[in-house]
Amino acid sequence: MLMEEQSSSGEKGVLYRWQGYSCRVTPERLLLSTPVLHAALGTSHGLLLTDGHVYSFGEQPWKRVESLPAGPVIESVLNGQRVISVSAGSYHCSAVTEDGLIHMWGENSHGQCGISGMDQVPSPTPVSVVDGETHPPQLVRVLNVACGAQHTLALSRKHEVWAWGSGCQLGLVTSVFPVWKPQKVEHLVGRYVVQIACGGFHSLALVQILSPPEDSQQAQDRCGQCKQSLYTMIDKDDHVIISDEHYCPLGVELNDYKEGRRSGPSSPAQTPQSKSSSPHFEVAPLSSKNICEDPCSSVGSQKNATSQEAQPDPALTETGHPRLRRTKNTPYPDEQALTDYLKRISDQTLAEQPEATTSGGSHPLSRQTSLTCPFQSEQRDELTLRPSSPALSRTDSITASGRQRCASDTIIDRKHSLHLKSTLESTSDDSSQHSSVDGGICISDLVISNGCLFEPCEEGGEPTGMDLCPADPLQGKKSTSLTDIILEDTEAHNHRGSSPGFSPVSPSGCHRINHLRAAVGALTTTCTSTSESRDLLPSLYTEVWSWGSGQEGQLGHGDCLPRLQPLCIKSLSKKEVVKITAGANHSLALTAQCQVYSWGSDKFGQLGRMNASSTVPSLTMISEGIRVWDVAAGQTHTLLLADGDCYQPILYYSGEQVLENTVSAHHLSGTCTQTPTLLPFCINIGYVSQVFGGGLNCLALADQNAMGFIATIHELASAERKFYCTLSKVKSQILSPLLARAGLALSLGPSSMLLFQEMAGSFSKLCHLTGQHSVSLTNFLQRGKVIKTLVLIKSTDIFMDTYKEYCEPVGNFLVMGGFQSLLKPSQECFGKKLELIQTLLESKEKSTSHYDLLVNLFYMPLQHLHGYNRLLLKLAHCFEVSTEEYEWIQNGCSKYEDLARLVSKQRRDAEATFSFWKNFKGKNSESLRKPSRRLVCESSNKALVLQNAGRFSASWFILFNDVLVHAQGTIPSKKLFSSHYIYPLATLWVEPISDLNVGQHGLKVTTPEDSFVVLAVSPLEKGKWLKAINQAIEDVLTVGLNGRTCLSRSSQKSQTSVSRTSTYTFSKEGRLKDATYEGRWLSGKLHGKGSLKWPDGTVYCGTFKNGLEDGFGDFMMLNTTFNKFERYQGHWKEGKIHGVGTFWYASGEVYEGSFRDNMRHGHGMLRSGKLASPSSSSVFVGQWVQGKRTGYGVCDDFSRGEKYMGMWLDDQRHGDGVVITQFGLYYEGNFINNKMMGNGTLLCDDDTVFEGEFSEDWTLCGKGVLFMPNGDSLEGVFDGHWGDGLRVAGTFTKPFEALRRERKIPLAGQHAVPAEDKWKAVFDECWSRLGCETPGEGVYEKAWENIAIALTARRRQQRDRAEELSRSQTKMLESLEVIPQHVSPVTADSYNNIRRYLMKACDTSLHPLGWLLETLVTVYRMTYVGVGSNRRLLQQAVEEIQSYLTRIFQIVRFLFPGLPEDGGFILDSSSSSDEGTDSLNSSTHSETPQQGCLVSSSSLLLPVLMPRLYPPLFTLYTLEKEREEEVYWNCVLRLNKQPDLALLAFLAVQEKFWPVSISVLGEKKQVLPSTKDACFATAVETLQQISTAFTPSDKLQVIQLTFEEVTQDVQALLGKEFLWCMDDLFPIFLYVVLRARIRNLGSEVSLIEDLTDGSLQLGHLGFMLTTLKACYNQIQLEKTT
Repeated sequence: MLMEEQSSSGEKGVLYRWQGYSCRVTPERLLLSTPVLHAALGTSHGLLLTDGHVYSFGEQPWKRVESLPAGPVIESVLNGQRVISVSAGSYHCSAVTEDGLIHMWGENSHGQCGISGMDQVPSPTPVSVVDGETHPPQLVRVLNVACGAQHTLALSRKHEVWAWGSGCQLGLVTSVFPVWKPQKVEHLVGRYVVQIACGGFHSLALVQILSPPEDSQQAQDRCGQCKQSLYTMIDKDDHVIISDEHYCPLGVELNDYKEGRRSGPSSPAQTPQSKSSSPHFEVAPLSSKNICEDPCSSVGSQKNATSQEAQPDPALTETGHPRLRRTKNTPYPDEQALTDYLKRISDQTLAEQPEATTSGGSHPLSRQTSLTCPFQSEQRDELTLRPSSPALSRTDSITASGRQRCASDTIIDRKHSLHLKSTLESTSDDSSQHSSVDGGICISDLVISNGCLFEPCEEGGEPTGMDLCPADPLQGKKSTSLTDIILEDTEAHNHRGSSPGFSPVSPSGCHRINHLRAAVGALTTTCTSTSESRDLLPSLYTEVWSWGSGQEGQLGHGDCLPRLQPLCIKSLSKKEVVKITAGANHSLALTAQCQVYSWGSDKFGQLGRMNASSTVPSLTMISEGIRVWDVAAGQTHTLLLADGDCYQPILYYSGEQVLENTVSAHHLSGTCTQTPTLLPFCINIGYVSQVFGGGLNCLALADQNAMGFIATIHELASAERKFYCTLSKVKSQILSPLLARAGLALSLGPSSMLLFQEMAGSFSKLCHLTGQHSVSLTNFLQRGKVIKTLVLIKSTDIFMDTYKEYCEPVGNFLVMGGFQSLLKPSQECFGKKLELIQTLLESKEKSTSHYDLLVNLFYMPLQHLHGYNRLLLKLAHCFEVSTEEYEWIQNGCSKYEDLARLVSKQRRDAEATFSFWKNFKGKNSESLRKPSRRLVCESSNKALVLQNAGRFSASWFILFNDVLVHAQGTIPSKKLFSSHYIYPLATLWVEPISDLNVGQHGLKVTTPEDSFVVLAVSPLEKGKWLKAINQAIEDVLTVGLNGRTCLSRSSQKSQTSVSRTSTYTFSKEGRLKDATYEGRWLSGKLHGKGSLKWPDGTVYCGTFKNGLEDGFGDFMMLNTTFNKFERYQGHWKEGKIHGVGTFWYASGEVYEGSFRDNMRHGHGMLRSGKLASPSSSSVFVGQWVQGKRTGYGVCDDFSRGEKYMGMWLDDQRHGDGVVITQFGLYYEGNFINNKMMGNGTLLCDDDTVFEGEFSEDWTLCGKGVLFMPNGDSLEGVFDGHWGDGLRVAGTFTKPFEALRRERKIPLAGQHAVPAEDKWKAVFDECWSRLGCETPGEGVYEKAWENIAIALTARRRQQRDRAEELSRSQTKMLESLEVIPQHVSPVTADSYNNIRRYLMKACDTSLHPLGWLLETLVTVYRMTYVGVGSNRRLLQQAVEEIQSYLTRIFQIVRFLFPGLPEDGGFILDSSSSSDEGTDSLNSSTHSETPQQGCLVSSSSLLLPVLMPRLYPPLFTLYTLEKEREEEVYWNCVLRLNKQPDLALLAFLAVQEKFWPVSISVLGEKKQVLPSTKDACFATAVETLQQISTAFTPSDKLQVIQLTFEEVTQDVQALLGKEFLWCMDDLFPIFLYVVLRARIRNLGSEVSLIEDLTDGSLQLGHLGFMLTTLKACYNQIQLEKTT
């Protein structure tokens, strides 16, 4: 706990009251039981706010009490309301609660309390502020209230202003007063208002703009009154709109306008600016608010205007506001104008906001946006680059892909120039000239963008916008306007799109918005780039707006005219105003630089200045060194709270003297101050934190210094304010004049000029942060002093990042000799002795050189870190050591201490490096000298020499923070060297060696292309160099890669990681010459993941091992023949393509499969043809040997419409093979050199068969026999092509019926490749993945190890390729890593585990078995789909599946040696299996006493294989059975037309089996003669499921269940004891089969017969299958009559 809390609460929040400034004035202490938090004063009354209570004092006629109370009286109505602020008007009061509700009381004759029907409101009464524009209307929550004489203003939480009462000071579009109901000040909608203040009859608003206001250029064709463009151009959608609509906010232009006079107010309505390729082309929707000006402003304004020649205009002028021209003099718009305006708003809210200017998306967008360098002199026009992208004007049409690129050249650079101009000029002389080349981007911007305000680019310096692979998720929005992003995060309010804030941003959303703004690059130069500035630190980018009565000049527009609506006081736009307040007829503005601007009535000296215009803001006259940080205004006086020489605040009074003991209504003496006068009593009342004024009274809120806490906080705030003032002076008096010098670039040279500009930008950012922090500390003093809200501790990162960002460019400038070059221009600017710099530094030393003065000036801001450290330590001692606050402060303190230490070290390093370069005379030394390079150590004392160096050669080793330089020459004493070698530290390895050849002091240095040994002169030198090099390497690896400076580590490493990530470009001759590698290294060799890029575009991304490509990689290279890129993605080994991968050739071919030694080898698929599309001309899948097709393969030639399935040799068809054409012809025979020669067979679609001799191209040539479909044959010598007419010499035979049956017609498949010889390469590859050279020979433990390795590697590879695995896939892969029991004997349980494991393994291609299955499915479909879907291939297709089963089962038995052979039996020791196939298997053996299951390849593997192969296989069955199934189906359709009973009678089912009633939804219904599809319905539905089952065992189970359903139905009729006989069963089952309407029943039966184990076709199942087949045959024979 805070030690001071032990003292009485009376020491905190003490309030003192007094009047006037006489030295005899003694302030009266207002005694209250609790500390005062806030106060407000009216003309003769006041309000006090304590914790939970509101007190009032003074004359309050509305209370209707007989006598005036002696002291403050509690306002009991407000008890429990949690009031957070109070305010007082002349004669009325208000209080705002924590919930944002307002209570008003007091004088109400002008509606100022917002309560109709009462002239006086005696006690606090709630007043509701309701937004009627929303549907339904919403209650507006309020932040603050300000009260005037006859009006009240409220600031909502959405930072909008609401007004009620009477007079033009309301700013409302109305002429009817009083206004009882709070109304929104429409003219400020869309602006982010942060403060409001009320004078007697005028109003002020402080508006925050989210981006610095920019200088706009004076152009020709401007309005004489307001200097705005009379003509605007909009570059939009490929056409230009030129508009001459302009409306002057000052009213009618005066003809006798004097040259040189400028008018103050800016445009009242600032509206969205269309982004265009030139910042001068802008658009604004017409605004009725522009027209509602003071009627007086059009008449007589000239004679009332005050000359402003002496008041320069910092913002120059605003330009480009096309408005609706009005010829009538009425100040109010007609209804049509208002309707048009509202419609225009709604249209443009969506249409215009996305086009808001990128650079200034957060300040009023009607400002012109200058893209030029803020420091550029007029003579440097030739250095200007034009913006290159006209697309910037049409962000709505920029595609997502183009947005990244568009930003790189314009927006990234623009943001920095904006920052520099605004921040440097905000404190400089307003009349200083900064050339602004029209729409250009000056050279310096490009450099500033790489380090001035934002994160520096990576090495190589490419702007981040050019990155094709943006890491930032927001990168894609770089080129869009700020609005695009901000609007996504704001509520959909009807803001006018004009400006700063898109005001309805909720405070909670500010953090997100600021980060978005940082991504777009349209942020301000504050610490917004690192945190949520608006949440943590107050903005300094503000404007002051005023409206109301102006007869005393209190509006600050340079005249005495009233203003009906808010206008911007342009002369304050760049003054960083942080607080506004108003007296009865004068106004005050306090800036972050502790200056006070005053304007308005000066009758009583309340402006605090002499002989200055009172109609425009001018500085009050305060002594040098006095820094004002709070202001208050009364009726005729001004009160200032300031820092003096000590840290205790002092008070100044300016205005009317008040006599004591005067009873009259006015205590005025007629005397007043000329300038602010010090109040001597201020030292006695403690540490004042806030002042208040009103009427003739003054209030000061003070704290006593208990245990030093209050004093320390005040000291911290005071030091920060002083520091900011110093920085601002350096910026305005040193930096700006230097940068404005025409010859500066010549004096410094191009590189140093860019460094200087970068340093200036960082200085500007640091200065701005300091300003924000000083204001934040003032707020901290005035609002609770809760230590956890102290930004210095709460957000240390903001400060540390900013200081680091500044330290680096200062060091770089020093290293490059910039300060030496800057000396001459500085002396020309500031005199030979640089007195100004000495003054700013408060330098006491006379002997300091001018060079040191310059260096000290720019290093001066970094010394402030010591101040932070000292004051935080002091602050920590105010708390108990055990408290959380103490620990918190100590934490922050240590961070600043570390940073101060780092900054000091970096300065020493920079100075040592500069000294080194002065003495270095090596050849080409300039190429070595880089801004960020620092010297670590060097061997000029021969501490390190090269081993085996020549006798006359000399070496010099120089270690920098990023490279090791080896310089060679012959005159080392003079430090002249002829050549040098540069070794980047990121790719340098050093290790100590000690052997007989080298000695004890050797160091081996390894780089990617070199390796050499250096010798140290002593063990000490060896250790020193080893540690220095390794530490430098470590720093490069941890710091250099991300471009950020980290705090120095206390322990130094003498060893670095041999494995690291880095980038290197090879230069020596060889395969890698000029290639750039980025990735992992191991002791000088490429090892791990990385990418290798050659200048010709060749790229390899993947893994390396020992310097060679090894593992998975992606390779792309240019094919010079086709001038296209070829790509390979797959596995490598020792620098060669080796393993499985995919190769995309430039010719359009695509190969997917195995490679060996850069050649296709093993199983693979080659797609050829145009772009290798699905309609490519041919696809080959099969075996390859050394780049050629050799072994079994299938080639589908789409262009010729034929498919070859057979053997190959050296890319030619050679051996047994089958060819199928698209016309249904089937050839099989022996191929030699791509042609079918010798004996072969030809089968036609109509069953015509030719067997005989062939020659090339399917020509029948020689002996043969032609078999007709009807059994006739023609035997002889044939010659000719099939289909073109054959020449035959032979014998025609027409046999008798008996002989016809005996004749053997040749069948398909005699010359086909045996199934076991197909796809050997696929199975060999699978065995190889399991670690077996030949099938079945190997160690199964090794196989399991290989499986685990493959799964892990593939998972990692999958992750690297960013292919997201689903949660189920990840879980499955994890479960596959658990190896099931695979030692004998296998029990029924472990057998089930094995089967489940196989199901999972076959579901993922990452597992060798899964890959095998996936490949087999691919080749199977490749063979039997399309042209291969020919019924002649059915037998081969079935045999191929059976071959798969046998060969896969061999692999499974190898992995699980305990499995019995195919057909073996496993005893069920515990429980019966729960799987369907097991029940079938066990049922087969139900006759035996032993329970168990039969192990077969089909039962184990068909459930996995069949679902994938079913479609092509079943298609072949349907083609084979097509004719008989047509007969069967016709019969099924005919018979199913009959009702149930009629069909049962037709099928001769005995009547006792006919169901009498059936159950429908649980209700019994009689079976009528007309009933259809009701009998045995359950059995029918069950049998229909045979079409949805894939495996034969599943289909058999369906048949078995169907029989059981029929049996249950019959037993329900005849009793449980009923037993079937075939004569009874067959007709009923025939009925069920007919009603099931199975389309391809013949195919289903054949598939079951062909693929079911012989053991399963015995017993019950065999009987049921036979019954089903008999039904199928019977149906074909049925004759319906």
